[in-house]
Amino acid sequence: MNGAKTAYLEKKLLDMVLLGEAFTPPAVVYLALFTADPGRSGSLANEIADPAYERQEIAFTAAADDLESGSFCQNAYDIEFPQASENWGTVTHAAIMDAATGGNALYVVELDIAKEITIEDFLKFPAGTFAVKED
Repeated sequence: MNGAKTAYLEKKLLDMVLLGEAFTPPAVVYLALFTADPGRSGSLANEIADPAYERQEIAFTAAADDLESGSFCQNAYDIEFPQASENWGTVTHAAIMDAATGGNALYVVELDIAKEITIEDFLKFPAGTFAVKED
């Protein structure tokens, strides 16, 4: 699964690189789950609402080069969400966020396989599942 930058992150990067405006990246990023596409705006409207749900911290590998697709980072460790205490519906998208709650979406990813999560289900993504690429 590869992430696409949100409009928020695109603007921050362009302003930083081309205009010299300061941008402090988050020290920690989190993975959020959605039942519909957050879009380029990174809308939080369809983020999972279960009280047991919480975004999970995501750590990335150092950037590496792929001669065919450009530079990339991927999640270094498994990402495990808490057990669902209610039906989440079908999880179709994820976003890399700059805060544990609220905040801004940096990248949005459509899951390769949508997953219906019901009461007492767990959701886990193995290391290397989420890649962020630049070409």
